[in-house]
Amino acid sequence: MQTMTPPDPRSSRRLIAATMAIVALAVVPPRAQAQVRPPHVPANIEVPSGNSPFLVGHAYGTQGYVCLLTVGGFAWTFFGPQATLFGEGGQQLITHFLSPNPDENATLRATWQDSRDSSAVWAAAVADSTDPAFVMPGAIPWLLLQSVGLEAGPTGGTTLAGTTFVQRVNTNGGKAPAARSCARVADIGKKALVPYTADYVFYKN
Repeated sequence: MQTMTPPDPRSSRRLIAATMAIVALAVVPPRAQAQVRPPHVPANIEVPSGNSPFLVGHAYGTQGYVCLLTVGGFAWTFFGPQATLFGEGGQQLITHFLSPNPDENATLRATWQDSRDSSAVWAAAVADSTDPAFVMPGAIPWLLLQSVGLEAGPTGGTTLAGTTFVQRVNTNGGKAPAARSCARVADIGKKALVPYTADYVFYKN
């Protein structure tokens, strides 16, 4: 009669440990957030009461412009941002770009997509400020943007899916090039990617 060899308990422990590791990798823990305080901003870009900040990201990227023919001649025209947002510890949080909003029949909107769970928010600017008491010389305006589209990530992630408003503050750089560089027919279609930095504050209710 063939003798059955009992299972090696060490193998069982290794199998359990491996299974637990796979489960841990499959479940992405929520990102720990320190308390976020609303920034001091001009009155016209304050977020309506009932909304609280839950996330802030420090953006490094470019503002894109294209030289176009306009009613008045020629002008640099904004066509979209491209930036990466980082947390206080230097970790990548969010990517920022222009994309079609599925909630508005693919209207192109400013977009923020979480780097971990791929949840996203599309937003439209509802107010801006160039108040010199807040905005640095040569910097793009501070903005208040309202959510016009939301999407959970493919695995149900919701980091940005509850966003109601976004503020762009503490801007530096990013303004369109000098008008003289877009002043003739030969300049039409020319593009410029102007470096900028900013803080984006995300709110929910």
